Amino acid sequence: MEWNKLLSEKRIRNFFVKPKTTERNNRTELERDYDRAVFSTPLRRMHDKAQVFPLEPNDSVRTRLTHSLEVSTVARDMARAISRWLEKENKIDEEQSRHIETIAATCGLIHDLGNPPFGHAGEEAVAEWFKKQESNFFNFVGNSRRKKQLKNDFIKFNGNAQTLRLVSKLQILSDLYGLNFTCATMSAACKYTASSDRIDKNHEKKNFGYFASEELIVDLVRNETGTGESRNPITYIVEAADDIVYSVGDLEDGVKKDVIAWEELKSKLMEYSEGDTELLGKCFKKAKLLIDKKDDRVELKGKSRDEAMAKAFGIWAIGEAVHAVIETFNDKYESIMSGDYHKELFEDSRACSLINACKEAGRKHVYCAEQNLKNEVMARHVIHELMDIFWESASKGKGRRTRFEGKIYSLMSENYRNVFEKIESAPEPLPEYKSTYNKSRGNNTLPEKYCCMQLVADDICGMTDTFATTLHRELTNG
Repeated sequence: MEWNKLLSEKRIRNFFVKPKTTERNNRTELERDYDRAVFSTPLRRMHDKAQVFPLEPNDSVRTRLTHSLEVSTVARDMARAISRWLEKENKIDEEQSRHIETIAATCGLIHDLGNPPFGHAGEEAVAEWFKKQESNFFNFVGNSRRKKQLKNDFIKFNGNAQTLRLVSKLQILSDLYGLNFTCATMSAACKYTASSDRIDKNHEKKNFGYFASEELIVDLVRNETGTGESRNPITYIVEAADDIVYSVGDLEDGVKKDVIAWEELKSKLMEYSEGDTELLGKCFKKAKLLIDKKDDRVELKGKSRDEAMAKAFGIWAIGEAVHAVIETFNDKYESIMSGDYHKELFEDSRACSLINACKEAGRKHVYCAEQNLKNEVMARHVIHELMDIFWESASKGKGRRTRFEGKIYSLMSENYRNVFEKIESAPEPLPEYKSTYNKSRGNNTLPEKYCCMQLVADDICGMTDTFATTLHRELTNG
């Protein structure tokens, strides 16, 4: 891979429509991507989507929006440090350094846009609903591999693929190209590189990264940026930032919510570090020094001290992990650029034990808290019943609907209905790009039933936690 191609400023629309001459301003095209994300409706919706605790009344507990802001910040800082190293090594110039930093910040901001309400419980509920319909839903025509892909897009449903769909198609302003990002940003935003029928043991293919409906765009972007089926190097940076931020931040919220006390958490982290406690102990020591230092500081006790210690620990843990991951990226740079690196950066870093201990503590003591389990049951119930209701209308496709089915259809997002209704008129790439995508996969021809199912998934994923629960109550008299 080469940075000149990876940082392509060609926009998605330009594969289908000849670009018009536009007046340049003081922003680069990649900075405009970031600004488009900031001002987009899906980003605003994330203030009412759960990070860990759905429908949380405590404003200081993280939502998907605050989590994404943190990931964006950490990804930007990591990218800045890495870019400066690349500059010193004469691998990029100053302008490219600025581009890499901007792309990392944008992808950190949008990485969770496609997640349905209620966090990962909502994601699992959507996939489970489709699995329940398996016997009569997935009678698609075509070769066996294609049928497997179309089926897996739903029964293995995930928010990463939905994010790519959202930014490339669903966020309508005046056409069907979504936020019309540059190829550079779109490439880096693709966390996983496999289609849903080609998942394998390599980390970048352990899940799928895009639906069949966006495969054409993915093929075009890959050709333009030169990644092929390899990961964009910036993707590794953003993924590491997400791993670091959520593994540490979710524990802080667990302490704030009284799910676990600080001293118990500290003990568990030591236990889960499996003997590699050097970095963990360093973070504990620095956190204690910061909070218990007398001089002009307020003396904290009880719950206030627990929260302060969790926060201070998080500050040092994120800082140490970031430095470790930067070192690893630099060390693995050649294999990353050749497409031969198939792991997560933090796994090969000296912070591996620290981050794994945080993740294990989250799994065993925060995510399984009673209030979370109750919310997951509620989320499954809400999502399944809403999907039942919307499928009654969406299943009619382009056919006639009864008066009642028409009312249900009108309750669905107008944006998503517009995309659904215009699928048959989806644009073809310009002649010079037609040879660059995988025609054998039938990129632009999808069964109507597939599109109907996607309309339901689109609508559910566009809901916030509050909107979903309120609409469910209104429609079921709950």
